[in-house]
Amino acid sequence: MQETVAMSLQLQSPCDLQIHVNGQQTFFLHQKVLSRFSGKLRKLIKQEKKKTQIKNSGIEILDFPGGSEGFELISRFCYNNNIKITVSNVCLLFCSANFLEMSEKWSSCNLLHQAETFLEGLYYWSWHDIVKSLKSCELFLDYACSCGLIQRLMTSLLAKIAQNSDISTLFRGSEHTKSCSWWFEEMTILPPRMIQEFLRTLGAFGGENNSLLLTRFLLYYIKTSAQGTNNVFSRNEYSGLADTVVYGVVCIGKTAFSCRNLFGVLRIVSGFGISKECRGSLEKLIGGMLDQATLDDILVCGGGGHNGGVYDVNLVMRLIRVFVHQQQLHTQSVPLPQYHRHDDDKVSMTKLRKVGRLIDKYLREIAPDQSLKISKFLGVAESLPDHARDCFDGVYRAIDIYLESHPALSLEERSRLCRCLNYEKLSLEACKDLAKNPRISPRIAVKALASQSCSTIPTIKDNNSQLVLYKTNKSDHQSSSTSSDHQSLQEEEHEYMRLHLQKMQWRVVELEKICKDMKGQMTKMVKNGTHTKALPRLCRSQYF
Repeated sequence: MQETVAMSLQLQSPCDLQIHVNGQQTFFLHQKVLSRFSGKLRKLIKQEKKKTQIKNSGIEILDFPGGSEGFELISRFCYNNNIKITVSNVCLLFCSANFLEMSEKWSSCNLLHQAETFLEGLYYWSWHDIVKSLKSCELFLDYACSCGLIQRLMTSLLAKIAQNSDISTLFRGSEHTKSCSWWFEEMTILPPRMIQEFLRTLGAFGGENNSLLLTRFLLYYIKTSAQGTNNVFSRNEYSGLADTVVYGVVCIGKTAFSCRNLFGVLRIVSGFGISKECRGSLEKLIGGMLDQATLDDILVCGGGGHNGGVYDVNLVMRLIRVFVHQQQLHTQSVPLPQYHRHDDDKVSMTKLRKVGRLIDKYLREIAPDQSLKISKFLGVAESLPDHARDCFDGVYRAIDIYLESHPALSLEERSRLCRCLNYEKLSLEACKDLAKNPRISPRIAVKALASQSCSTIPTIKDNNSQLVLYKTNKSDHQSSSTSSDHQSLQEEEHEYMRLHLQKMQWRVVELEKICKDMKGQMTKMVKNGTHTKALPRLCRSQYF
């Protein structure tokens, strides 16, 4: 609903001009008063009179900078020929007067001239006054940019930064950025579009950003302004700034940001719709340092995405793939002498094993998540090559937690979950626990025991083997005979274990077949409504 503002201001003649400003308010004014100061209004009034031939004219002005508030100030100036100009309203008055063509051509000492004179002292303003004036341009930012006002204010702003700190820190990385960050906090009151103009003035917006100080400022700005309780801007309005942050971080790289800091950057910018290119570059940088990460670092919230999980499992899988790929490239890159190659491989293996232990902890942490799908769990567990783990006990414990938290899984799903286990790398204790675990399929238990038996066949060492070399031929013959007996004993034990496990496998198959028949019979009994048919004896005796 439009409001009506009457401004007769003790003039005896009635108002003969109606001006509708941006569809917000209607002003009742006098044609002669406004035509005396504004060239644009004079033209509009003449055009309207030619169209309607009516004495009382009505004019509609759209896109007026500053809206009804700005036009009210203009009207007061026209009637009083005087207005107090301050740092808070000078930008509004300048843009409004420029829009209405209130120049010296129509009246001496007109409003545009007065506002321009006030702005000439811009370089003597305080830092606070410049930021305050920039903030006042928020409602008419497009027009303020088009008439060059924002550029003037930004130039003055940079001059103030240069007066109080080393301006070169804005254009290069520096270890002493904290001492140059005094201006960060007050800039957070400015809207994101104005910060973009600030960066464009410096030639550091988007991919042009290579400054550590500006990158730290943007991180502070996004964290403070965008995530504040009084923020009125959409998250998409910060996407350009978030991309600029990532370009700066990737450009500076590992020299200024630790692995933990990089995860912090990822957490800050990921909610602002950064481009695929920027996300990929940041993840590539983090993935290369994954061996330095901790469990807290990689526990990134999923944010209720399409997976619906508590944690962003897809992110961790991508980081693991990047890490493994970079390790493979590193080992295949530059040919080294054999002794250097051995040391290099040792370092690479150490990093892999470290990441392996980290991912095992991660699996145990995410396993209780009710929304976590088996495919995602397996995706994380199988992202690392087999040699990245000395022992698979950690993976087994994570599987056990997952099965305990998801009791409704079918036998097929539980068996599928265990495919990421390397049974030969399970400890004897873990293998025993797996065999007794009621949540593990019997077929899996048999496989684990079979692998364990093959890997734990006792090897008998002759403590006197070195002495045997110096004995006579007779003693050599005795030693050879003893070794032959030991080998024969091992073969017998191995054959016994093989037959025993084969019997267990047959027994498992038989049990599964009987249980399947039992389910079929029970289904028929429910359908026919009869309970006379006897159940299989083995199932009845063991399960009921």
